[in-house]
Amino acid sequence: MGLETARQEWEEASRRIERSREDRLRYERLLAQVDVVTAELRRRVGQTYALADLARAYGDAERWARTAVSERAATPGWARDLATVTAAAFHAYQLGAADYEP
Repeated sequence: MGLETARQEWEEASRRIERSREDRLRYERLLAQVDVVTAELRRRVGQTYALADLARAYGDAERWARTAVSERAATPGWARDLATVTAAAFHAYQLGAADYEP
């Protein structure tokens, strides 16, 4: 997947998370899962990175995100939201990339 395609996917996932605000419990659960994936992303990519580094990490992210969420933030139905949660975490984390531009 190319960088621009990945960034579009990340942005759409972030919008889906925001649209879930209507259901407060679901929204809070999703945010907790995003936090878990973000922490794991920070561990894997580090704090100094470029957008290309994130795009590479994204290719394998569902595997390690599944493990992280299942161990630290599993809630009923969490697996069905995993792709959205993972992409939303990448969307937020891209802001710290050395070459980030909106």
